[in-house]
Amino acid sequence: MNARMERLEHLLELGGIKKDVTLLVLSGAAVLASLLDFRPLPFDMAWAAIVLCGVPIILEAVIGLVTAFDIKADVLVSLALIASVCIGEYFAAGEVAFIMQLGALLEELTVAKARAGIEKLVHLTPRTARRLTAEGEEIVAAEAVRVGDRLRVLPGETVPVDGVILYGQTSVNQAVMTGESLPVDKGPGDAVSSGTVNQFGAFEMEAARVGEDSSIQRMIRLVQSADADKAKIVGLADRWATWIVVIALSAAALNWLITGEIIRAVTILVVFCPCALVLATPTAIMAAIGNATRHGFLVRQGDALERLAQVQVVTFDKTGTLTCGTPQVVEAGSVLPNLDERSLRRLAAAAEQLSEHPLGKAIVSGWKQAEGGGLPAAGNFRMIPGRGVAAEVEGRSILAGSPELLAEQGVAFCPPPEAEAALGRGCTVTYLAVDGAFAGYLALADTLRPESADMVARLSSLGVRPVLLTGDHENAARTIAAALNIREIRSGCLPEDKLRYIDACQQGGEPVCMMGDGINDAPALKRAHVGIAMGGVGSDIAVDAADIALVDDEVKELPHLLALSRRMMTTIKLNMTFSMALNFLAITLAITGILNPVVGALVHNAGSVLVISNSALLLSWRRR
Repeated sequence: MNARMERLEHLLELGGIKKDVTLLVLSGAAVLASLLDFRPLPFDMAWAAIVLCGVPIILEAVIGLVTAFDIKADVLVSLALIASVCIGEYFAAGEVAFIMQLGALLEELTVAKARAGIEKLVHLTPRTARRLTAEGEEIVAAEAVRVGDRLRVLPGETVPVDGVILYGQTSVNQAVMTGESLPVDKGPGDAVSSGTVNQFGAFEMEAARVGEDSSIQRMIRLVQSADADKAKIVGLADRWATWIVVIALSAAALNWLITGEIIRAVTILVVFCPCALVLATPTAIMAAIGNATRHGFLVRQGDALERLAQVQVVTFDKTGTLTCGTPQVVEAGSVLPNLDERSLRRLAAAAEQLSEHPLGKAIVSGWKQAEGGGLPAAGNFRMIPGRGVAAEVEGRSILAGSPELLAEQGVAFCPPPEAEAALGRGCTVTYLAVDGAFAGYLALADTLRPESADMVARLSSLGVRPVLLTGDHENAARTIAAALNIREIRSGCLPEDKLRYIDACQQGGEPVCMMGDGINDAPALKRAHVGIAMGGVGSDIAVDAADIALVDDEVKELPHLLALSRRMMTTIKLNMTFSMALNFLAITLAITGILNPVVGALVHNAGSVLVISNSALLLSWRRR
């Protein structure tokens, strides 16, 4: 139901923009006819623009005043319109109304363009699913799928919910979720996300996260929370607009009393309208949000980019943020002369293939990725909690696990120096025995994301200090930090330790951006000046606690986001400076009588158009 409502709202929004365009075309034609003094009807054609564009402005101003005593730009515009009509300046009134609505439409189009990339998620929401039951296959609404349901997905169809493949081999286009242009091969045991597209083979899957919990719905909720009105600096602009309305009324009244020329007073009201000032911030923020979206970021808080521009320190969680988050076999060593390293890894993977332990799964997946071949069957498999596994492979007895496992099974061994060195680097070591004799070891470690080193270097070039905050022990933390050239490390951190470090930095005048993915990072993400969560591998709690989510987990884009936030603030300041300067110049000319209402409206509203155009440049901005 929610998805349908969202699609309906989107269509209504598009319909509203088309309606506004139609009214503006008619109003523009009427203003042009008035300028040329073309009167096919017995009244000035500018009245069409006054009614179509001006009346909505006046109604909105009256409603704001009556319901909340909200003095904004609409109040001043309404007074200028009414005053122009009262003195017979119909063309000026029609022109003011037309250009004000034109500025509003340009803002809507800028915002719509900025959000276009993420609004596509709504249309990618699957509508139906093929559910398998005892009676056969049935087509049901995607909202009706429940956790545990068995589903079939045919080639070319969109995956309806998050789940795990049970049967079949295929390739899945995950561009909507990860940005990857090439399809990813999938097979039994692999996870698939809703909204992704099955490319080639049919497969059966078990539903794991459905409805509002699915990946595509999570992303849609993030889209809906991107609201520029939350930005603090927007409130500042609104407060300025309120004072400008008061000053404009005072200046117009004084000028009328002193000069006795109501034309000058009306012109002051026209040029004093703070529309460019009010448009300066939200258009820049929404354009920057659109730019960030195209680089994989979903901004959940409107003022997050404003706060990010102030950041001086970026703290990183290690596992899943700077690293891939899954262990991999990085080293193997055999001590038996008749058993090479490849054979050792093959026997270990065969023994672990029925294991549910993450290290066992890593050994198996590492073998399959490296060799691409199958594994011999494991008989008499036993999983020994906290120790490891035992199995028979090709008639040989295999033990894989901790030193305690081997000792309890009567295997005498002394860890080789290479294994000890791997432990010193922060690796996890699995020891193996074959037919009761110590055979060797496998060292597993979380590997760095390929883009992490370059990302940290680019952050440093922006004058930001990178810090590693991790719960891992010191050896693992120092190994990762050395590879990334991160000089400041805090290892063995509990959630409260991360909070204390962030508090200390911020109390010392250094705003902190925290980037993490786990539940344990949620408090730090919430406390930091800006929190950025990994949207793909990150937990729901971490994403909910963060201000920004990185959908595709491509951390290489973080420097761009930081530079974009600074560019956005520069654009906002330029917009505000320009709009204020133009206003005061026009007011001076209006007071001296140089500007009349018609020219004043053109000068002032040209400023609004220029402000919106300047903000729109942020949509495609990229730091060189």
